[in-house]
Amino acid sequence: MQALTRRLARAINAESQELAAVLAGFALFFCLFAGYFMLRPIREAMGITGGVNNLQWLFSATFVAMLLAVPLLAWLNSKVPRIHFIDWVYGFFCLNLLVFVLLFRLDHDSLWLARVFYVWISVYNLFVVSVAWSLMADVFDGAQARRLFAFIAAGASVGGLCGPLLSALLVGIVGESGLMLMAAVLLGAAMALKRYLMTWRERQGAGRPGAVSRENPRRPVPGNPFSGLTRMLGSRYLLGIGAFILLLTSVSTFLYFEQARLVAELFPDRAAQVRVFGVIDFVVQAGALTAQLFITGRVAQKLGVRVLLSIVPALVCLGFVGLALAPTFAMLAGLMIVRRIGEYALVRPGREMLFAPLDAESKYKVKNFIDTVVYRGGDALSGWAKAGLDLLGQGAWLVAMVGALCAALWGVLGWYLGGRADRDAERQARAEPS
Repeated sequence: MQALTRRLARAINAESQELAAVLAGFALFFCLFAGYFMLRPIREAMGITGGVNNLQWLFSATFVAMLLAVPLLAWLNSKVPRIHFIDWVYGFFCLNLLVFVLLFRLDHDSLWLARVFYVWISVYNLFVVSVAWSLMADVFDGAQARRLFAFIAAGASVGGLCGPLLSALLVGIVGESGLMLMAAVLLGAAMALKRYLMTWRERQGAGRPGAVSRENPRRPVPGNPFSGLTRMLGSRYLLGIGAFILLLTSVSTFLYFEQARLVAELFPDRAAQVRVFGVIDFVVQAGALTAQLFITGRVAQKLGVRVLLSIVPALVCLGFVGLALAPTFAMLAGLMIVRRIGEYALVRPGREMLFAPLDAESKYKVKNFIDTVVYRGGDALSGWAKAGLDLLGQGAWLVAMVGALCAALWGVLGWYLGGRADRDAERQARAEPS
């Protein structure tokens, strides 16, 4: 049994004593993403139900919801011990899902319910994923993150594969409310896995040399409800991460709006839209999983975080130029798939590695502020910018060229941030005793 454990640990680039925790992290992300990706096709279809031309309003409503929710989350983080914080967050969203189950059974075709659900799940996704990565950055130190985060992120891709497949297969049987109930059960399973990880952290992680993340998890995170913003504004490094996220969302939003417009034109039936979005999500997650298992970890160790954070923007920049020259659905779909695979497989693990060496306040409050308010603020700004570009009547080529410029800036910033993370990791490795 021990020999099998050692082989499995070697296969995923882990040490034997880390294996159980790494598998728990993998399973936690599987549960989160399987549940979310069962609901994502429903969200996309409901966004179309409210009118493609109104998507920028939904993005703005999501941003406002984030502005209201983030201070409450930070306040809770300052009052509740870190070891219990995620229980409160996930428990709250479980209850929300059960309420939506009831509401959709009562009035399935309500336009305003569709809009509320679209905004809610956009908030839900960022919060549950952001605090999960805060947990991982808390449980594992910087050196472990470089070795293990790619495999842990693969759990998200496996969940992302199963979620849209289940959605496409079961939506006609259990309906949208049934999928929401299944997502609530999976979120409850993620809470149980989180408890194991924090117990493992206390048992195995205490006393690791040079790791600032060893702060006592039985105490609340210091700071006030707005310290995420103030800490970010006081650090060039954290401001750079915020700008990186803004550029990422600009690129993503331009592509998302074009995808929604084309799917609305080609597939007018909502059930058909759910299936189409489910198939797209399945293809993306399959590609992301392959990259996470065979590419991401090797790139991070051999070429560094800077390559993880810059190669996808470079490819997207080239893709936008191609879209300007040939604005077809096939080109758009290909670019959308490349962008999403690259984000899940390379950019997301890479940007989480940026937080691993930082203190608890940065990992929870600053990170959650960037992942929620900054992210959705970028969505809202980009949505209105896209609407403004459309009003100019220059067609897809103008949007594509603006997208190419944003992607180029995104890549330059990723190269800078990744380079700093690589230098910090090298200094930490030299400082730790052999």
